[in-house]
Amino acid sequence: MSRESGIVSGRSWTSSMDYYEWACFTLQQAAEKVIKALGLALGLTLWGHSLTEMLKLIGQRIPVPPEILDHARLLDLYYILPRYSNGFASGKPADYFTEAQAQGALDAADHIIRLCESHLPGSG
Repeated sequence: MSRESGIVSGRSWTSSMDYYEWACFTLQQAAEKVIKALGLALGLTLWGHSLTEMLKLIGQRIPVPPEILDHARLLDLYYILPRYSNGFASGKPADYFTEAQAQGALDAADHIIRLCESHLPGSG
């Protein structure tokens, strides 16, 4: 998934009033894919889904600003809960996610993706 397709997908879900939870998950996935691509470009094999942990490993090779880790922490919250109906005591995931959360996820993913792409070969 390219930055454009991940952000476009997240933006389209964010603008759909009933799908804020899916926007949050989609944006987490877009960031995860580009982080793993950067890891491969740096000679790292990154496993799992914690954006924060993967960026900490990448931070041993290139500078990762603290605000990027904060963005990763936010998106890490959106890996499981948006997808599973038993993630909350009652209701469905859509009952717990807002437009503000989706917009925050969009901003966080955009920052992470921009940082990663700036270090990928050919992104010049």
